[in-house]
Amino acid sequence: MEPVLRFLLWSIVAISLFLGARTAWLLQKSVELARQSEPLQSSPGQPSKRLLIVGDSTAVGTGASNPRVSVAGLLAQTFPQLLIDNRSQDGATFADLLSQLGDDEHFDVVLVMAGGNDVIRLRTMAALQSDIERVTQRARQRADSVVLMPAGNVGNAPVFLAPVSWFMTWRSRRLHSFMREVSNRKSVLYVNLFHESADDPFVLQPQLNADDGLHPSDAGYRVWFGELMAQAPLRELLSTPSNR
Repeated sequence: MEPVLRFLLWSIVAISLFLGARTAWLLQKSVELARQSEPLQSSPGQPSKRLLIVGDSTAVGTGASNPRVSVAGLLAQTFPQLLIDNRSQDGATFADLLSQLGDDEHFDVVLVMAGGNDVIRLRTMAALQSDIERVTQRARQRADSVVLMPAGNVGNAPVFLAPVSWFMTWRSRRLHSFMREVSNRKSVLYVNLFHESADDPFVLQPQLNADDGLHPSDAGYRVWFGELMAQAPLRELLSTPSNR
């Protein structure tokens, strides 16, 4: 074998081993962060409004240093009299959200934060679209207002490198397309966190990513919370005393 060809082959093997080890290390880090996380709950004595949160690890706040700096935690700080029932679970897909929405208790707002696991686990687009439809319909039965806030562009997460990142971006784009469509048809609110790589704050500011390269950090969750407050009229929905 020619020396140059031998060098190229060994280089490919070395790069493949490195990338595999890197991905395995980051995924293990993600598992560790998930073990440390727990969804924030808030039960004030006389709540002015009631919020139900369902979703995956991003709704739990995995990657944040503590629950108070997750999206749920930031909502609790902004609305001290808000009751927050956070039923989200690490690893949940949209199919799992139906059980989180299971009973008939009524809320003023349901916040749905999911989709990243559906993208990463390569669930079929047809199954994902169907689950989004069913979850949205069930959420509308549970609350006066529903807010859909899927994960951003998963392909931009540092854990993924090209060409896998390109595929994850395509899947994320489809996820958000489904969300826009169902939000228009079902008259629910949709918070758009999707960005192409060139203008994604999580690419431009790496500190927004947690150590696992998959979840937001404290700063990342603050960015998401800012988008939630900017794109959804939560001050109006959650500040006015409930008539119930």
